[in-house]
Amino acid sequence: MTASLDDLIARDRAMDDLPLTAHDQRQELRRQAEPVRRAVIRELADADGDACRRAAAGLARLSADDYTRELAVAVHRADGWTAAELAELFTAVGRRGLGHTDVEWVCELAGRIRELGVDERRELWRPVEALLRSMREGYVGGEDSRRMQRALARANPSPLALPLAIDPWGKAVRGHLGEAPGAHLVELVDHLSEAGGPRPTKTWRRRCTELLAGAGAAELVAAALDALLGLPRHDSLTHVVMTEANLDVARGVAWAAALAEGAGIRLALTEPAGAGTGVAPALEELVLIAAGHRGRVTDEARLASAAINALGECEGAVETLRRLQHAIKGRTQRKQIDTVLATAAGSHGLTAAQLVERAVPGHGLAAGGTREWRRGEWTVTLAIEDARTVRITARHADGRTKRGLPTGLDGADEIKAVAKQVRQTLSAERARLEALFAVERCWPHDEWARHYRDHPITGAIAGALIWRAADGTAFLPRAGGRVLDGDVRLWHPAGASPEEVRAWRETVAELRLRQPFKQAYREVYLLTPAEEESAGYSNRFAAHLCDHSRLYALAKERGWRSTWLGGHFGGHEADARKELAEGAWRVRFRYERAHADATLLAATDRVRFERRAGRQWRPAALAEVPKLVFSEAMRDIDLFVAVTSIGTDPDWSDRGDGRERAYWREVSQAELPPSAQVRRDALERILPRTTLAGRCTLTDRHLVVRGDLRTYKIHLGSANIFMDPGDVYLCIVGGKTPGKVFLPFEEDGRLSLILSKAFLLAQDTKITDESILRQIKPPNPL
Repeated sequence: MTASLDDLIARDRAMDDLPLTAHDQRQELRRQAEPVRRAVIRELADADGDACRRAAAGLARLSADDYTRELAVAVHRADGWTAAELAELFTAVGRRGLGHTDVEWVCELAGRIRELGVDERRELWRPVEALLRSMREGYVGGEDSRRMQRALARANPSPLALPLAIDPWGKAVRGHLGEAPGAHLVELVDHLSEAGGPRPTKTWRRRCTELLAGAGAAELVAAALDALLGLPRHDSLTHVVMTEANLDVARGVAWAAALAEGAGIRLALTEPAGAGTGVAPALEELVLIAAGHRGRVTDEARLASAAINALGECEGAVETLRRLQHAIKGRTQRKQIDTVLATAAGSHGLTAAQLVERAVPGHGLAAGGTREWRRGEWTVTLAIEDARTVRITARHADGRTKRGLPTGLDGADEIKAVAKQVRQTLSAERARLEALFAVERCWPHDEWARHYRDHPITGAIAGALIWRAADGTAFLPRAGGRVLDGDVRLWHPAGASPEEVRAWRETVAELRLRQPFKQAYREVYLLTPAEEESAGYSNRFAAHLCDHSRLYALAKERGWRSTWLGGHFGGHEADARKELAEGAWRVRFRYERAHADATLLAATDRVRFERRAGRQWRPAALAEVPKLVFSEAMRDIDLFVAVTSIGTDPDWSDRGDGRERAYWREVSQAELPPSAQVRRDALERILPRTTLAGRCTLTDRHLVVRGDLRTYKIHLGSANIFMDPGDVYLCIVGGKTPGKVFLPFEEDGRLSLILSKAFLLAQDTKITDESILRQIKPPNPL
């Protein structure tokens, strides 16, 4: 065997000396070495333990080729290892780097290490740690790395095998435990590492709860969770937990925190600030960190999944899960959140939607949406003034009042934390109630009154919305409308007559009520004959050129999921998607990459709909799509085009090639989409109440403004201005709208922009901006 092994070593060195470009020579040496390698394996099979041990040490030092087969045979048959020999072997393997083919023999050798005495293992631990660190830089897959790390961890001379102190989190946990942790804490950490998948078994949870009752157990879990949340973020891409085996423990920590709260065991958490309100805020932050939403951190999907599922065990975590639904980008985590909510709802005999509306927190507010604190001579009041405004005021004992909190007020942090939570809940409730427009749903009166009208936070939104009673009567709680019994549903203009819609728009204008989102003035989109003929898709919003970065951001804000266009693989097109009607339907909006100058544009394409069928999505004909689902989906897409189209950007009037300029001119004078038609209807009610009344006229597409110098036509879709005579384009970025003009809605800023331009042009003799005057006043003839 010595001769064969020496021959193999010599051939390996010859390969190692070859330049990197000598591929053919290297392949020839490998071919010539094959008979020698087979001879080595045959001789190892007959050799004694000492010879195999020496052979393993020699094979570990070779680096020009993969000798895993030979090394595995040598390790399997070797015996009598000393700590020094093992240290030499691990050091050599660490230098060449581990691969997935090393898993079996490394795990086998780790078992031999556990047979050594504590002093010998202490001598060996330094090269083992170096080998563990090398795994992070090698080519070992996640599960293989995990197996080797867990096996080698058992060689630790300390009673505590995991977590390994080779990443910042592992060091922090071991630092908390010290050199001689109690046996029950060692057992707890071992148990945490065995949590398994994102949802551990009932047996595991029961035993974990028992272990958490031990001395120092709650402090350990709190310290481990704090360490996860408090790890420093770096400019370069980093992991939350760098070690696969440590990741197992971290997932167990997330579950232990939730189980501790369920068992009434208080965790003294310090991260994030304000976590004294419970475990849920800490687990929420952990999900966001692990999902890559807190700086440049590598997505730790398994840790995020464990934290999401653990949140499902926390009392009152529904609101937290709802916030995560809006914040999380990853489809896998979003599906897990949906599953957790559905599971929690099913255990109470409810749907997920019913569970969510029953779990909206009140944050200690009274029925009218207020809460008071007495701090010394100050009385602080937090009040929800409307669906978007949360105000804090302070009143002194001597009668003085102050907006905001007085400087140095005792307990100010607590009040600020509550105000932040109220604003977050108010924002989430606005989004939830607006999503109900796509759902055919009604509530028994008592249920609606309890969870909507009378709720201290939801009530601020519901009170400013129009509802329909069982007898068909529509009512507005803010205007004193009430219903005493029967079912209640959310009013949508698609289900109302034109006369009723006009009446409600007048009411909203008279009350000077800006609703939480468009309702009385909400656009309605009906199937066109062309869409009925096309059956499976709509081209209504195709062939538009949009600013891609703005389109992507707006789609994300409206709850759509898409991918970024660019030069990367697959970046030539995107398929934006959004689920509607509580997940029963999905809309898809396709667009592709287009360039003009240095700007990345998106060229819009078809819109399609799909129906959920179990876990699959099935294409649906447009005629099958419920009326409200179709209208709400098309409304979003109309908004995307209206806001991000280059046709509404004055900078594009003389940019781009012939295609972009022709498109800009076409959109500037195009037929009004439903969003612009609603804008026109609003202007019919606004203008008579302003000083513009005598100078403005509404046509089918324009607001015509008669100035002293020229007559101007402001397009109600693009807000672009053309001057008579000759339809000469006038470039104005914007003006100032008088503050007393009431606007019933302002979703995309276009209504305010049109009015600001109208006020400016109606008094064109008072314009002082030379760049505008040069366009308005024709040049003097020579």
